[in-house]
Amino acid sequence: MDAYDDPDAEADLAVYRKQFDLPPCTAASGCFAKADQRGGVDLPEPDPGWAEEISLDLDMASAICPNCHLLLVEADSASMAALGAAERTAVTLGANAVSNSWGGPDMKDQYYGRYFHHSGVAITASAGDDGYGVSYPASSKWVIAVGGTTLRRSSAPRGFSETAWSGSGSGCSTYNKTTWQEASTTGCAGRAVADVAAVADPATGVAVYDTLDYQGAHGWLTFGGTSASAPIIAATFALAGNTGDVTDGAYIWTHHTGDSLWDVRSGSNGTCATPQWCNAANGWDGPTGWGTPNGVTAF
Repeated sequence: MDAYDDPDAEADLAVYRKQFDLPPCTAASGCFAKADQRGGVDLPEPDPGWAEEISLDLDMASAICPNCHLLLVEADSASMAALGAAERTAVTLGANAVSNSWGGPDMKDQYYGRYFHHSGVAITASAGDDGYGVSYPASSKWVIAVGGTTLRRSSAPRGFSETAWSGSGSGCSTYNKTTWQEASTTGCAGRAVADVAAVADPATGVAVYDTLDYQGAHGWLTFGGTSASAPIIAATFALAGNTGDVTDGAYIWTHHTGDSLWDVRSGSNGTCATPQWCNAANGWDGPTGWGTPNGVTAF
């Protein structure tokens, strides 16, 4: 779910999937669909910056869940009202996992939480790309807040080393609270961000294909940010097939067990009064939540 139109979305997706030997996903086969924020075909005006976001979302969903059907809902603008309407439309049209790779200042759920409250649907939201600090809708109790990591090849048994990405958003909301987070764990009396994480550092980023030129860049690009990690986690939920049990952001907190997530224990995204809000540590921490996916058990 994004703002504005990417007129080349389906064609670019085909290039990406062919490159990585993924099965075709087209409108003709019913695998890919695109709609405006009302569920129709009155698409908004194209925007090359948002087109990159769209390609990133579609490509990451493809990489994690190659056999998933992909629905792109394009909001008329980047306003909260338009994006919220698109969110509802995505759910109405049958999406069981929705990625939000955008965010704004922390705000109260009582104003906009209705857009993200969909029982039986996994709603993910990027924690932000500006380091320590809380954004919305990641701070909503109705979503799974997704932080970011730096992922590098290593000689460890896993084959990778992983640290908190310095740009990942995190922290303690001053507006929202949950009934499922404990202050003894988070050090936060309100809604703590994030819940879970995935690769986000542009320096160890992901390949994306987008042909709509933006600031002189097009074709094969390398992207990062929690705009990458949010669709990765949404697609992991879809791959696991348990979204019918998701009621709010509590799912990861109640379902992660043992080694179902890789616990990220090093790295920082800034300076904070409460150490676990901005420093990776054993167990929960702000930048990476409970960790990154190790299979789909936690999802």
